[in-house]
Amino acid sequence: MKDIKHIPPFSGKSASNLYTVAFYNLENLFDTRNNPNTLDDDFTPGGEKRWDDKRYQNKIYKLGKAISEIGYQAAKTAPSIVGLAEVENQYVLQDLIDSKNLNGYDMGYVHFNSPDERGIDTALLYRKRDFEVINSEAIPLLIDNVDGARDYTRDILYVKGVLNHQEVHVLVNHWPSRRDGAAQTDYKRIEAAKTIHSVMDGIKEEEADPNVIIMGDFNDDPMSTSIKDHLMLPDLYNPMSKLVDPFNKGSLSYRSRWNLFDQIIFTNNFFEDTPGTHSFAHADVFDRMFLREWHGRFKGNPFRTYAGRKYLGGYSDHFPVYVLLKKND
Repeated sequence: MKDIKHIPPFSGKSASNLYTVAFYNLENLFDTRNNPNTLDDDFTPGGEKRWDDKRYQNKIYKLGKAISEIGYQAAKTAPSIVGLAEVENQYVLQDLIDSKNLNGYDMGYVHFNSPDERGIDTALLYRKRDFEVINSEAIPLLIDNVDGARDYTRDILYVKGVLNHQEVHVLVNHWPSRRDGAAQTDYKRIEAAKTIHSVMDGIKEEEADPNVIIMGDFNDDPMSTSIKDHLMLPDLYNPMSKLVDPFNKGSLSYRSRWNLFDQIIFTNNFFEDTPGTHSFAHADVFDRMFLREWHGRFKGNPFRTYAGRKYLGGYSDHFPVYVLLKKND
């Protein structure tokens, strides 16, 4: 199997055969309406965050701008596929694809409401010219807390589709958080990895050599136990393992150290160069300056929407991550 450091730089390839696949945790993309069935009260005009239409529209505009520019320097166009985390519902997704910087790309979305108590879900945006959805479903993540009660967390979004005439399977994840401690919650993310294996086993019963892309906010780094020891299989490759640097690079920062919780992993057949297929060309964190804090104590960190209760008006507390795929003629 090829190693990322031996792959030729993508700058020499024609933009016409490069396609961007991205993932972005949007940091609480809620609308301003109260949903009585979820814990979204903070994100209402009368709530703790004072989340009103002006703040919502500002976030929609900024997220649309960020998404439109992921991979643009190389591919010269917006991403073909974008996995998302922390979206509330179909209405915010529609507003997002209708926003100024995305509305010219004819994008669709796939979304299911999950049992998450706060009402935040995963979703998939896609450009209709590049990607056609065949079918999709929400895969429940059945995990209990230490007291035996169900942990109502995000489902895994599974989408089977066709990317430029090549069938692919996309799994969008937002694994259980570390809020109660990384070690104490590790078993939940290990169970999520096992769930992914179960889904892949089902796909392999139908296809001998499926093209699978696993993306998400895993709340663990590439070298964490849940990823390295439980998710990764011999037929999977994680380009993000080459990118993580606790002191210089990641997709989010915590206590002055970088983590790379946001990752895109794929099957080894994305290294093949058979005509009609896609091959891996490049991977990176999309951490352009406009997405960063530009001054103060947190200079260089993701320019987030909130810091606690304080409204900052930024994009997200995560940077997007992406891979470039080359279409083989």
